[in-house]
This record gives sequence, C-alpha cells and structure tokens, in this order.
Amino acid sequence: MPVVVFRIDRRSGVATYLQIVRQVEQALRMGALEEGDRLPTAAQVAATTKVNPNTTLKAYRELERAGLAEVRQGAGTFITRSLAQPGSGPDWPLRSALNEWMHQARAEGLGGAEVQELFRASFEEAYGDGSG
Repeated sequence: MPVVVFRIDRRSGVATYLQIVRQVEQALRMGALEEGDRLPTAAQVAATTKVNPNTTLKAYRELERAGLAEVRQGAGTFITRSLAQPGSGPDWPLRSALNEWMHQARAEGLGGAEVQELFRASFEEAYGDGSG
C-alpha cells in the first residue's frame, strides 16, 4: 500500500485542508497514488502533521466531491480514479531524469531555495507565462 506523507506549510496562506487536497491531486498526477489505494486515516494524518482530524476529514470530503475519493464507512477513504497521464509513473524516463538532476544539484551543494529558483527560471524560459 502506498504511503502518503502530507507536508503542511502553516505559513503558506493556503488553508490546511486545501494543502491536503492539492497534495493528493499531485500524487494522483504523478502516479504515486492510483485507483483503489487507501488514504491514511484522519488520526494517522493528525499524528504525523499535528493537524486536527476534522481538517483531514474536510479535505477527504472535498476529494470525494471532486470524484477522486470515496469514503467507505468503517473501511477508510479510497482513491476512485487517477489523474496520472500515461507514462507518468515512478519509472517514467522524464521523472527519472529530473530525480537524477535533483540529486546532482544537491551533491553540488545547491540548497532547496536555489534549486527552486533555478527550476522556476528554467520553467519560465521553457513555458513563458506558465500556460503551457
């Protein structure tokens, strides 16, 4: 069973439940979560993130409303569909190349903020206004 680890940024200005929703959506796009996978319980999320269980439940209800998850009474919350594009799983060559680049940047002493700035600049160069 895949393990989803939520990372909550309390300074981001984004509501906590929306951060959870967006992280699940991202995991679905990247193929890290697939149809049938079980999400962690609200208690498990609370234990790892110090987020109120009701906040997680609100996020899961939002995922259910969007047709991405299903709450099964007594069994948990399960993914009902994927957002992954064909070939976007963990063994996708582009993802592998990006992971290799990230490890190389770290090995060369670049910090997270420097990598993000380099990525942002490269992204803007390739995609212009970000609309694709």
